[in-house]
Amino acid sequence: MRTQVGIVGAGPAGLLLSHLLHLHGIDSVVLESRSRDYVEHRVRAGVLEQGSVDLLTRAGLGERLHREGLRHEGIELRFAGESHRVPMTELTGRAITVYGQQEVVKDLIGARLAAGGAILFEADVVRLDGLDSDSPVVHFRRNGRDEELRCDFVAGCDGFHGVSRGAVPDGVLTTYERTYPFAWLGILAAAAPAVEELIYANHERGFALYSMRSPEISRLYLQVAPDEDIAAWPDERIWAELRARLETVPGWSLNEGPILEKSVTPMRSFVVEPMQWQRLFLAGDAVHIVPPTGAKGMNLALADVALLGDAFAAWYDKGRTDLLDAYSATALRRVWRAQHFSWWMTSMLHRLERDDPYEANLQTATLRYVATSRAYATSLAENYVGLPEV
Repeated sequence: MRTQVGIVGAGPAGLLLSHLLHLHGIDSVVLESRSRDYVEHRVRAGVLEQGSVDLLTRAGLGERLHREGLRHEGIELRFAGESHRVPMTELTGRAITVYGQQEVVKDLIGARLAAGGAILFEADVVRLDGLDSDSPVVHFRRNGRDEELRCDFVAGCDGFHGVSRGAVPDGVLTTYERTYPFAWLGILAAAAPAVEELIYANHERGFALYSMRSPEISRLYLQVAPDEDIAAWPDERIWAELRARLETVPGWSLNEGPILEKSVTPMRSFVVEPMQWQRLFLAGDAVHIVPPTGAKGMNLALADVALLGDAFAAWYDKGRTDLLDAYSATALRRVWRAQHFSWWMTSMLHRLERDDPYEANLQTATLRYVATSRAYATSLAENYVGLPEV
């Protein structure tokens, strides 16, 4: 097989890159180890920054997003028995949209297949060769057969556990990493959200987040230990803990319903530099991971491939190499801004040590400052809805 850009991974990054390349008249093939059904129903992130919504809309992918996505113009902070709203749109002129990652993936797959795009599901990439030549080769196995995809460039959009990052020779990449001493227990519940905007709660028992995926489905999270056993959390214990951490405002209560899914997600920060080597360009979780507190993961991945799409177009249309050469440095400016914001939100809202009253009082002071200072609230809002340029 031969194409111009070989893309490893059919998550939001890989699929959007393929679509953007198509709009520029550039051929690509997407290789994905999982089935189409799996990637279309894999529940991950659910918050799109204003810039991500604008990007998808410009690319002709906004019809269902604007019809079904939930536009939010603020978030609520709960702490010390108080409730404060951060009016993001009032402060920045921008908003966020709640729209599940799996819905973005469905829209992208539909658009690519409608345009005759090549997405090979259940194609397990085993190695990359010739990345330092003008004809890299992606070796993959599909339907019990070994196959090859030859291309001009390879885009590694295959996540933290994919093969792409490992194809870079030893000594080239530098890794920056932080592991947090807690995790998130997340649930999907068949319960209408009791709020119109997300609630971030700092509580003596630990952090909690009230989110949603649709007018009928709630998405909720609890701070737990990093080695928490999901079996120790029957439904009734989850609801009791959510009530304890969220029902701190008189007269308000959450809506309960059948729990459809539950999982425990460790919290960490991870960045690899550079994000490119020879003819290999890395994007998304393959090179950076943020704790989900700041809702930046999917947005960073989309921003990465927006840069790559323009860079490849400049190379194919005009023979320019400057955008490809600058890809890593340009992308990393946004990545590190998001890393800082995600770390700040995480540190402000999670109980780092349950029995440390000094730390708890610092968090309350910080939250109260956000709630009462327009400048501080604007800083939070700008980062949360997404800075247009970094």
